[in-house]
Amino acid sequence: MARLTRREFALRTGAAVAGFAILGSRARAAEFTYKYSNNLPVSHPMNVRAKEMAEAIRKDSGGRLEIQIFPSNQLGGDTDVLSQLRAGAVQFQTLAPLILANLIPVASINGVGFAWKSYQEVWPAMDGELGAFVRAQIAKAKLHAFEKIWDNGFRQITSSTRPILGPADLKGFKIRVPVSPMWTSLFNALGASPVSINFSETYAALQTRVAEGQENPLAIIETAKLYEVQKYLTMSNHMWDGFWFLANADAWNKLPPDLQAIVTKRVNEAALAMREDVAKLNAELAKTLAAKGMQIATPDTEPFREQLRKSGFYADWRKKFGDQAWTLLEKYAGKLG
Repeated sequence: MARLTRREFALRTGAAVAGFAILGSRARAAEFTYKYSNNLPVSHPMNVRAKEMAEAIRKDSGGRLEIQIFPSNQLGGDTDVLSQLRAGAVQFQTLAPLILANLIPVASINGVGFAWKSYQEVWPAMDGELGAFVRAQIAKAKLHAFEKIWDNGFRQITSSTRPILGPADLKGFKIRVPVSPMWTSLFNALGASPVSINFSETYAALQTRVAEGQENPLAIIETAKLYEVQKYLTMSNHMWDGFWFLANADAWNKLPPDLQAIVTKRVNEAALAMREDVAKLNAELAKTLAAKGMQIATPDTEPFREQLRKSGFYADWRKKFGDQAWTLLEKYAGKLG
């Protein structure tokens, strides 16, 4: 699979924008015209690969199926589009499991704090029995989830006041988190003082010291220029999240089997290619952030896990997710609680 550099992403942005318009103009002649919405810019690996995917589907189907791509929240925010997806106004959406959990609670199981040591555990789990279990629950909500989950990346901690090398460094630490029970409970269990702040207000909150730190994937830390108000970067890998590629079940079932086979093949291929793109991009971003003055540390994560065990974090979330789901998580991630 081709692997793209950040420069190649940027160079292909214009072509991607043009491609979305072309797809829209062709759609009138198609037997099926489906809308696909996501929340990322056209230059992101997701949309670079999605454009390739849509074009391959058009060619493979002989023009019978056209997919119109709407990036950058053009059709609304994640929860708004999820409602449109369920109603059939939108046929495809890529959605983070931690947001999908508002509808399907077990979907957020991949985001359990410090569950994963590396991608060598994540991909076998999400491509294997754990992912299959979650997809089965998604199906009950009349949504079809494709087998290969797309990558959003591991989340890292940044700070303006001190490096975070162990749980003791988080004691009383004012950290901005998204408005989500998973994040709040995680950092409470680690002794921090989580502050729920919308992302649009995060830079100002860090600048004015309403929060000392925050956590996000490297791509967000770099593109939002959080390095301007944060000195320390801890490669904590404390949470992994992805994007399920979802289809409205009725719209999916309207497609004849041959078109379903084409879409399944091309969506899963694009997901695998995008995973490689994100891995390479993250490796470059760590160097970029270091060059911008951030001090980077990679701590041992086992003390964090031990703190979560002692605090009852894992036991509490096991009850919420249920024994079956938790057993599958631990099959791949190892014993947690």
